Amino acid sequence: MCKGKIHRATVTEADVNYVGSLTIDEDLLELSDILPYEEVHVLNVTNGRRMVTYAMTGERGSGVMCLNGAAARHGRPGDIIIVIAYGHYEDGEARRMKPRIVIVDEHNRPCEMLPTPDAGTSDDNVLHV
Repeated sequence: MCKGKIHRATVTEADVNYVGSLTIDEDLLELSDILPYEEVHVLNVTNGRRMVTYAMTGERGSGVMCLNGAAARHGRPGDIIIVIAYGHYEDGEARRMKPRIVIVDEHNRPCEMLPTPDAGTSDDNVLHV
């Protein structure tokens, strides 16, 4: 099940010479409940490529979204990506589980949490950061 997602982030860097991974702004990791070194799927909206790598902590508040190592071959700065972390849950837990989905702006600043089925008004899901 999807446990966390960063929706339509912009790739800020691509460094083929760095040890492979995806460096993500620490604020976005926390909001999306993605842990450092957790496996993530990266969907490149710009070029249609999909890959699996792991998340690394980037500077808090920087908006960094850097493809590293081999992952840098799957995108370039300016590309739009979706980052998804999945979890495995027992049936009862899976039915109660609420994914943390973060919508970001063009500078990778969090601006909204997508509503969940039992969320209140849409204003409850707007981030005030």
